[in-house]
Amino acid sequence: MEVRTVKGWWGALRIGMRAAGPGGADRPPLLIFNGLGASLELLEPLAAALPEPALMVIDAPGVGTSPPLFPYRFWALAWLTRQLMREAGWGDGPVDVLGVSWGGCLAQQFALQFPRQCRRLILAATSPGTLMVPGRPAAFLNMVRLALHPGEVGATRWLDPVFGRSPDTGTAAVLRHGLRAGKSDFLSQAGQLLALWGWTSLPWLGRIAQPTLILAGEDDPVVPPANARLLAALIPVSRLRFFPDGHGFLLTRAGQAAAEVDTFLTAPEGALEGR
Repeated sequence: MEVRTVKGWWGALRIGMRAAGPGGADRPPLLIFNGLGASLELLEPLAAALPEPALMVIDAPGVGTSPPLFPYRFWALAWLTRQLMREAGWGDGPVDVLGVSWGGCLAQQFALQFPRQCRRLILAATSPGTLMVPGRPAAFLNMVRLALHPGEVGATRWLDPVFGRSPDTGTAAVLRHGLRAGKSDFLSQAGQLLALWGWTSLPWLGRIAQPTLILAGEDDPVVPPANARLLAALIPVSRLRFFPDGHGFLLTRAGQAAAEVDTFLTAPEGALEGR
């Protein structure tokens, strides 16, 4: 991916872009919203396993850049994303949207706010916002530490409480990609949490018209799997898939996750009805 920083009155955003592969010219581009303190380098294994569609990965304000200039809300980031789509030559869509963890909340907001721009929606390791089934506080703190100290060898003690304890978690691969990741800081993460503060999609999940794929980890201590079941129960056209991992299954099982995503994105419209 080509990584660049986009600056404006809001501050700076770090984005990664990739052109469509030989078989992806006729497919909608894939827009990816990243998670709390996470940088786009961590999603490179997933992007590599999805070689066809054009991609744009958007890091949260302050990840790998200077902290945001002022507090922001999800509706403002969704609006800014539409401007980035236009600047990238994507026009007003349609695009497919994938949101990871915190970015999954932003993806829900984008789908509601711009229904004509969003064709299909993928929600990974995420929840309906503040009205969620809470995870373990220690796991959340370890996730923050990993974002503040990406790739550090000492961070191995924080991996299991976040990524789960399956024997093939892939600690080495996670750390290798973490070494190249853009760092976050407390101010930037506070901005992300303020954007989430008071936000919930529960009252309007039934209005999400896009076919939605919900991916979750069976052993996720940050966003317990009950949240995925809740999303699937309330979104009218949805599919639910679980992985035997924790919060980071898009890293540890990138190939399997990409296969699920690609099957969903290439399925005929009629095949997506029902659950």
